Amino acid sequence: MNKQVELQELGYKDYKDTWDYQETLFKGIVDTKIKNRREDANLETPNYFLFVEHPHVYTLGKSGDMSNLLIDEKQLAEKNAVFYKVNRGGDITYHGPGQIVGYPILDLDNFFTDIHKYLRFLEEMIILTLEEYGLKAERSPGETGVWLDVGTPFARKICAMGVRASRWVTMHGFALNVNADLGYFDNMIPCGIRGKAVTSLNVELGKKEVSITEVKDKLLKHFVNLFEAEMKFQEEKV
Repeated sequence: MNKQVELQELGYKDYKDTWDYQETLFKGIVDTKIKNRREDANLETPNYFLFVEHPHVYTLGKSGDMSNLLIDEKQLAEKNAVFYKVNRGGDITYHGPGQIVGYPILDLDNFFTDIHKYLRFLEEMIILTLEEYGLKAERSPGETGVWLDVGTPFARKICAMGVRASRWVTMHGFALNVNADLGYFDNMIPCGIRGKAVTSLNVELGKKEVSITEVKDKLLKHFVNLFEAEMKFQEEKV
């Protein structure tokens, strides 16, 4: 089992270009697994963790409802935003500047073959990171992502999550609001859940801006501990 994970910092990158790149890495792992099974090749499968920041974009998952996007094409253009239907789980999500978007592309045969456990570990990584900032983040039963003040009228979502998995290989991932422009969330029903607010780390801390680099470092620390992984750092613009 290969527990090495290659970190790639993609910087500020178009959503569709990043999605295509994810698909390339994902297919490479799946093809290796097929070769191993068919030819008893015993080749090691790689793992990746992509960090990226996207221009304004709304994405709709396979089970999503188009009516959860509240603006039309003209209004999208006015807001310098784009829209894509994607092949992950979940409903509608917004990505934009000030968010940390993470895409773990892992062969879970290298770690554990349990998608439920995988999702809980991703949530736990976020929860433990926010705990370091004095915030009590939680899961909300029946609702994806990570939330604050669950079970109260003040419940608000701080991290969205949606993944795809095939042959125990994962793609897509999470979007943590750090210094996000929350106005963009008004143009949709977040994850198809009505009447729930969205927040950002800087808002919760009463700061104009929180260090993105610092938050990433904390996320990676908890990822490594939870997955018992070894992170291989490599900056690579693609």
